[in-house]
Amino acid sequence: MGEKYSLSNCIRDTDRIDMVKEIFSTITGKYDFLNHFLSLRRDVFWRRFAIRRIRLFKTRRFLDVATGTCDLLIEAAIHSPEMQGTGLDFSEAMLDQGRRKVKHRRLSRNIDLIQGDALHLPFPQDTFDAVGMAFGIRNIPDKLNALKELRRVVVPGGEILILELTLPHSGYFRRGYDLYLKRLLPLAAGAFSPNPEAYQYLGDSIMNFPLVADFAGTMQHAGWVEVRAYAMTLGICRLFVGRKPERSR
Repeated sequence: MGEKYSLSNCIRDTDRIDMVKEIFSTITGKYDFLNHFLSLRRDVFWRRFAIRRIRLFKTRRFLDVATGTCDLLIEAAIHSPEMQGTGLDFSEAMLDQGRRKVKHRRLSRNIDLIQGDALHLPFPQDTFDAVGMAFGIRNIPDKLNALKELRRVVVPGGEILILELTLPHSGYFRRGYDLYLKRLLPLAAGAFSPNPEAYQYLGDSIMNFPLVADFAGTMQHAGWVEVRAYAMTLGICRLFVGRKPERSR
């Protein structure tokens, strides 16, 4: 493979985390609009595809990490009204936007939002039937330990669902998608966002995300079993699903 496009390969993990926090704090007001606009609203379909695979079989609790403005969590609450959902994010500005959306949808009884760190979740072991993350894992440098921490808070037999933007396999489509990420995405975002550099970072983070097989291997190394990856929209998005093993008797 050729060298990956990157504007942040040499940035230290701590500096990268600070950069990501700053980026998301500046685009909160336009975040939902730009996600729908730049994905041609395919992001709505991707979340619904993921939520249909949630299994609430014991605690009826679902955790959404890097919840952002809570789109995945809201979709889960609509799909499973009996669910008790918790959303966690490092950005208070994003959570404030999410709280307004939750209140507008009259889902405050079903959803609780807290600020926190994906590497140090403030929950006991075996708390949730399932844990999800939509378009957040690529922003976490220490993916292995994040996946281990997510596994810790899921009950035995529970599942993880990770939605992430990935690179398509098709050669012709891949070249066009590379051009979109490098040139067209920051240009289009710049017309609406006060921080178009945020979407240059987005393209960079997609192009430097691990290969599908490599990320699935990281999930397995973190202790998840029966790991599967579902490709959507010609492979520009994938849903990774895994299960926490049952305890041996």
